[in-house]
Amino acid sequence: MAGAPPFGPESAVTLANWQDPPFNRWAFQHVRELIPSARIDRGTGPVPPLPRTEHELGSIAFSFNDHELTVTELLAGTCTDGFLVLHRGQVVAEQYFNGMTPETPHLLMSVSKSVTSTIAGILAGRGVLDVSAPVTQIVPELEETSLAGATVQHLLDMRAGTRFNEDYADPAADVRTYERVYLWRPPAEPAGPGGTETDDALGYFATLSNDGPHGGPFRYRSILTDVLAWVIERAAGERLHQLIARELWQPMGAEFDAELTLDRRGNPMADGGISATLRDMARFGELFLRRGRPGDSQIVPERWIDDTLRGAPDGPRAFTGGDNPPGYPAGSHYRNCWWIREPGLPFFHASGINGQHVFVHGPSQTVVVKMSTWPVAWSEELYGQTVAGALAIVAALAEFQDVKR
Repeated sequence: MAGAPPFGPESAVTLANWQDPPFNRWAFQHVRELIPSARIDRGTGPVPPLPRTEHELGSIAFSFNDHELTVTELLAGTCTDGFLVLHRGQVVAEQYFNGMTPETPHLLMSVSKSVTSTIAGILAGRGVLDVSAPVTQIVPELEETSLAGATVQHLLDMRAGTRFNEDYADPAADVRTYERVYLWRPPAEPAGPGGTETDDALGYFATLSNDGPHGGPFRYRSILTDVLAWVIERAAGERLHQLIARELWQPMGAEFDAELTLDRRGNPMADGGISATLRDMARFGELFLRRGRPGDSQIVPERWIDDTLRGAPDGPRAFTGGDNPPGYPAGSHYRNCWWIREPGLPFFHASGINGQHVFVHGPSQTVVVKMSTWPVAWSEELYGQTVAGALAIVAALAEFQDVKR
């Protein structure tokens, strides 16, 4: 697969097909060639080294749904593009497939949400953003919309009452409309109500309605993170890609620039539009493993990370009372755009469709990053295999550490 000529039309990647197989295998590493994007500048500062202690992890075996797999089989069977494991701050495995290299930015999909929410946490720690405040207090333009009455925390926890159909198999779903608004798909034929598509994301927010109360159960709706981005930008008086660069990418010592897709007016697709390299996403996971302090400076407030892991008092009940995703242990919850599987350990992750994952396992001090191009947006089978594989790696590394002692 390829982009522009001289390649033939049968291999051309377009806005109409780039998220579908086999075209996504090329497109997820070339998003800026398809969609307007802003650069997230790493700056000119030093890049903290990632020490290496290589281990052979491919032979680690595990079972899922009565099937035996090795890590090598997992990587091959789940369309892996990049795979990196940090253990106690050292790279124990780093592998690239499908033409990806250490310098290649890969689309993060909804892992972008966790990056965006981190900026909210940094601003909250500085007193620039009050997450308990109504969104209309920060963005008065939302007063006459369905978001009136929602708080910033409702956006962070996917607990606003907004109706939003995110069924990727449904061509008429809301998620397909908003993809056109964000220039991820060609304009509708014919165009939307009234003969034209909404001009930009901010106008699209005003078309949303509610089908539940704000503060109700957890229901996964990506559009809420895009509203959050507007709130963040208004509170800080700066664009999101600039905030990510200054407040996160540069302080954590990112090795490479990242990218963020934009709509026709320059509004960021904060819920899924970030592309970044494998190593820099490992650094991002390590930042949360180290409680926001990878070196001498505190980048993310500790209390923000504590709040993320602890969650709302009714967080587990809200989690099971809403979408109730299968396969999560009792006590799991969603907080600040992170999936908290086992808060007591902790074991938590950022995840996106088509197989993007950053797993953080506290007890073993392990970060597992996997970037993929699944042929479908979501598969419980592929996701379950990936979680089981990550836990098998964690267990093997813990055993190795015990032997080493």
